[in-house]
Amino acid sequence: MSELKVELVAADRQVWQGEASMVSARSIDGDLGIMPGHTPLLAVLAAGEVRIETSGRTESVRIDSGFLSVDHDRVVIVADNVDAAGLSTPAETA
Repeated sequence: MSELKVELVAADRQVWQGEASMVSARSIDGDLGIMPGHTPLLAVLAAGEVRIETSGRTESVRIDSGFLSVDHDRVVIVADNVDAAGLSTPAETA
């Protein structure tokens, strides 16, 4: 199965980068679940939890607000503020 290339960026730093099987977030229009093969999407994110499912683990962060972009199995999340206390792995190069 193909993987998503995910990048999570705060206003002042790159928070996390890597491959994932699924990304879940809450947009201003409702909950989103992004998997490989998802159609292109640009969404405004509401404050809340963003979950990134990697092989065997789920990374979790809280954001204040931001946006999410999906195109060709690449997911970019840009947020004003990110509480990365729930991350078990720091930003890594993919």
